[in-house]
Amino acid sequence: MFVSAVTAAAFGTNCYLLGTGPGQECVIVDPGIGVQDAVAELLREHRLKPTAVLLTHGHLDHVYAVTPLCGSSLAAHVHEDDRYRLGDPFAQLDPALIAMVEQQFGARDRWAEPERVVGLSDGQSLELAGLRLLVRHAPGHTEGSVLFAAEGVPDGIPDELDRTVLAGDVLFAGSIGRTDLPGGDDAAMQRSLRAVVLPLPDSTLVLPGHGPATTMQRERATNPFLRALA
Repeated sequence: MFVSAVTAAAFGTNCYLLGTGPGQECVIVDPGIGVQDAVAELLREHRLKPTAVLLTHGHLDHVYAVTPLCGSSLAAHVHEDDRYRLGDPFAQLDPALIAMVEQQFGARDRWAEPERVVGLSDGQSLELAGLRLLVRHAPGHTEGSVLFAAEGVPDGIPDELDRTVLAGDVLFAGSIGRTDLPGGDDAAMQRSLRAVVLPLPDSTLVLPGHGPATTMQRERATNPFLRALA
């Protein structure tokens, strides 16, 4: 598996490019605010051809660049329960935050949702860019938050790891996603952590929506939110 990443200047959102190797097809995951140029440079550098854009959830900092990157040829994939957020991801933001984003990255009236949107469901298997990605619905941070799980790990990762999960804002190194934003639900998050996150094997590499990569072994042992459930 080949993975390359860029971190957005706004909110530190991680955008990932996944494929089977340089010169092959890839998927783009969570294109945040202002990442278009950096993503285009990675595509050129590694000779990658994007085939789809995957969204772990519909918050603005994870979807801001989805429409220009999709253009007229790529589909955006998002869970059905977060589909409505692509209509206007600004809708539930604080006005002061909207003003800051508009000042730096363009006015809201220029927002347009992608031409093609594919709804995701729990347990769905996606065959994209030579990869098989399993969709796991994990609500709590938003209604339609998901994890994308794949067999294998990027080149150069220690041998004891054999699978990769793109966790969005469900699980971070040492923390979890907040549940106090519109659409968040702490009880749902606790259920997702128990039913979806905790069963992941220790051999799982976790690529979160913000912050550094981690492993399930490390999080199971040190993450206070998981330890409280164990």
